[in-house]
Amino acid sequence: MDKEEKYEKHEHEKHYDKHGKHHDKHDKKCECHDKECKCHDKDEKCECHDKECKCHDKDKKRECHDDKKLEEANKKIKELEEEVLKAKADNINYRKRKDEEVSKMLEFANEDIVKDILPSIDNFERAINLDDDNLGDELSKFLAGFKMIYCHLVEVLEKYDVKAIDDKGKAFDPKLHQAVLTEKVSGIEPGMVVEVMQKGYMLKDKVIRPAMVKVSE
Repeated sequence: MDKEEKYEKHEHEKHYDKHGKHHDKHDKKCECHDKECKCHDKDEKCECHDKECKCHDKDKKRECHDDKKLEEANKKIKELEEEVLKAKADNINYRKRKDEEVSKMLEFANEDIVKDILPSIDNFERAINLDDDNLGDELSKFLAGFKMIYCHLVEVLEKYDVKAIDDKGKAFDPKLHQAVLTEKVSGIEPGMVVEVMQKGYMLKDKVIRPAMVKVSE
């Protein structure tokens, strides 16, 4: 074989190799294209859709987690609201109790003053009881001033809802009376007040001094 024939054969093989490579590339493109086509197959779509479903499952899990957090937050808010309402109710009850205490304290604010005045009332009553039926004698004239002062003091006490406890002839009541003596009295059943030895007094509905009484046996 001469040089020219060898050269032609070499060029032919070279051309063939290029052409073969070209076809190889073309075949690869076809395979790639085929793969792309397969991607659009129903099966591939289903696979892709399945993957998307998994994605949605994550979203659902996240959404469920968010719902749980929201539920816990709402529960906490409800608990806090209940605590606030309870604290508000306790505050209202406290204020109501304080108002009642203050009102009661103001209502009986004069109790100590009345107790200090009562012994003077007792002395006036003892003096007035010394007077007899003869109102024209010197003793009656002397006690007339005492009677005026005594009546004025009683009017002042009544103005401030202070009333005397005088239950002669009634049943003994330990809430109102203090028994200092007992005595058998004919015709009177036991446990009755037969004599008031010292008047008791009430300020409104409160006993500030029980009556000292003699009780029948």
